[in-house]
Amino acid sequence: MTRDPKAMTCEQFQAQLPELVGSGEDLSTHPHLRNCARCSALLADLETIAEAARQLFPVVEPPHDLWKQIESAILDEEASPGQD
Repeated sequence: MTRDPKAMTCEQFQAQLPELVGSGEDLSTHPHLRNCARCSALLADLETIAEAARQLFPVVEPPHDLWKQIESAILDEEASPGQD
């Protein structure tokens, strides 16, 4: 980012927000957010929505033998061609 973050407009900050969030950096220290209540509130709302989505769709680990099951199904299908 080449622009001075202190001089960013809300529109410029919001245009870069997906990239900033995706970077994983701590946005609470971003100069624009320290001076802009509107964008701070937007980020807080987005974080609340993201947390709610994580709770609705928790990450579920696949069974440890999933790849064996897939391989077995492929081998079974190859062993009996012509049966759809």
